[in-house]
Order: sequence, then structure tokens, then C-alpha cells
Amino acid sequence: MATGGIWRWIGARLGGRAVADAQAQADLAEARLRDAIDAIPEGVVFLDAEGRYILWNRRYAEIYHRSADLFRPGARLIDTLREGVARGDYPDAIGCEAAWLAEREAKLARATGERHEQQVSDGRWLMIEERRTSDGGVIGLRVDITEMKQQAAALEEALVHAEAAHRAKAEFLADMSHELRTPLNGVLGLAQALDATDLCPEQRALVSDIRAAARQLNRIVNGLLDYGDADLAVDERAGVAGSDRPLRVLAADDNPTNRKVIELMLEAAGVQVTTVENGYEAVEAWRAGGYDAVLMDLRMPVTDGLAAIRTIRKDEASLGRARTPTIVLSANTSPEDRAASAAAGADGHIAKPIRVETLFAALDAALSSQVAQAV
Repeated sequence: MATGGIWRWIGARLGGRAVADAQAQADLAEARLRDAIDAIPEGVVFLDAEGRYILWNRRYAEIYHRSADLFRPGARLIDTLREGVARGDYPDAIGCEAAWLAEREAKLARATGERHEQQVSDGRWLMIEERRTSDGGVIGLRVDITEMKQQAAALEEALVHAEAAHRAKAEFLADMSHELRTPLNGVLGLAQALDATDLCPEQRALVSDIRAAARQLNRIVNGLLDYGDADLAVDERAGVAGSDRPLRVLAADDNPTNRKVIELMLEAAGVQVTTVENGYEAVEAWRAGGYDAVLMDLRMPVTDGLAAIRTIRKDEASLGRARTPTIVLSANTSPEDRAASAAAGADGHIAKPIRVETLFAALDAALSSQVAQAV
């Protein structure tokens, strides 16, 4: 074999090996990507610029298990939805199928990250978020929010019962005030009038005893009714919504699902919620004013939660602003984490996943402390 032929043969062999190595590396990278996507607890789907399936994870297929047989690379998501509507998979689409599909296709075409909810035929509720990728495709997120919806409904029902109990208590106190104070007023008035008449010493002593007993009874009644009124005021505060202005809460969390959880919990109670994605945005929103409390995640991009709390406390001191109750919401709950929150100026530190009753108890404690300090 000529020298040139030998080198061409060697080059061909080496080139083939390089191609094989590159293919192996690509296959390994793809396998790792799929494993990583499958490990995500939310449903994730990738679409190309034409809305065709590229990749989806295991959770996505579980969420849409009635339509999973239709998933394949190259198939259009809107066609899958159309088949799902025909099968009755989406209760909201029944009776308005064409309009439902048109609205869903429009949202998919925009893919601005706007969140919306979707119910499926087995009763579950999903939160959907879709955003454009750098190559013009779409990445979609699906989160099962059924439990959150149930908690919000239960909370709303509890608030209705609480409001009814509040009204009943107010009516009871009004009735008690009338039924007790009216006869007491009569007794005291008659005793006073009798004391002004011509009485013998024994009679005057009896009238004095009557007046003293009536005054003592009046103090007891006043104490009971004042206690009831104070308890009623606490109920109003714990209900987190006054008749004048609803409570305004600022919540910072970089995770969109966590922000949705907080919104569902608080909005069901009539609280006005503003959510931001990082500590920097939290500080800027707080500086604009108007918030009664702040809920702060710890680990966030740009500015973390501890730094944001320290900045807020520093600004309060320099600007002469009232202290804003601030509660840390974090998955980091070690003694060191709690100590760091307190050192930064937090008024509370509760663990994720957040429970409705825990959140409201922490808010009530922080707001009550703020009222006590103001007094």
C-alpha cells in the first residue's frame, strides 16, 4: 500500500472512532438529561416552535394518563388536547369545545409564563405555566394543585363559619349588655332616689348596702362585657380582614409553585397578596409601602432572604418607619437557620411545606406583637 493510502486508511479509522465516541457522549448526555427531567416532581414538557412534542417527563405522563397513549415526538399538543376534549377529559370544555380549544391554543401561542388552572376529568386541578425557549420552542410546567384548592375551599368555609360565629357573638354581647345593664341602671337609680328621701338610720344603712352591692355587680358585668368586646376584637384581627381595609401581605419566593400556594392560602381569607421572585424585588416593593406583613423565603437569587430582611430593618431605622412583621418561610429549619433568621430581624420562622393553620398562627402572633408594641 502506498504511503498516501496508508494515511488515508488511518485517518478513516480514526475519524470513524471519533464519530462513534461523539455519538456515545451524545447518547450519555441525553440519558442524563432524561434522568434529570424525570426526577423533577412537577410535570414538564418541551415543545418545538410549531407546538410539537420533543420531550416530556414521567410525571407529565402520569398527570395526563388518559392521554399518554397519544404522546409521541412530532405530534402536536393541540391535537392531543383536541382528542382529550373528544374523550371528555376536560370538564370545562364540555358544551363549548371549539371555544375552549381556541382559547387554549391562543395561550400556547403566547407562552408568556402566565399561569392558568385546568381541571381534568378525575377531579384533579392543575396549574399550567408555559414559556418560550431561546430557540422559539416552549417549555411547559404542570403542577397538581388539587390539595391546595381543597385547603382553600376548607379555609373559605371555615372563614364563613367564623364570620357567622363572630356575628352571633356580637349580637349576644349586645343582648347581654341590654339585659344586664338596664335593670342594674334601674336598681342604682332607684336606690339613689331613695337615699335622697327622709330615712331612719337603719333604712339609710340598707339603701347604702343596696347601692354598694349594685355597684359591685355593675363592675362585674362591665368586666365580663369588656372581656367579650376585647375577645371580639381579637377575632376580627385573627380573621385577617377588617371592615375598613383588608390585610396586605408581601411574599417573596423564587419558586412559582410556592408563590401560588401562598396566594391560594391568603387570598381565600380575603388577604391582598403581592408576590415577588427574589429579595431585591421584595425590598423594592416594601419601600413602596402599604404592607402589613412580609413573608420571606431564604434561598433566592439576586438577593437572598436574610439580606433582604436586614435591608428592610436598616431602612426602617434610618427612615423612621414602623417595624413590618416579617416571617421566614423556608425548608431550612435547623437551629442555626432559625437563629440566623432571628438575627437578621425576622419575627418568625416556619417550615415548608406550609400548612394553612401554621401560616395564620404565625401571622397572628407577629401582628399581635406589633399591636402590643405600638400600644
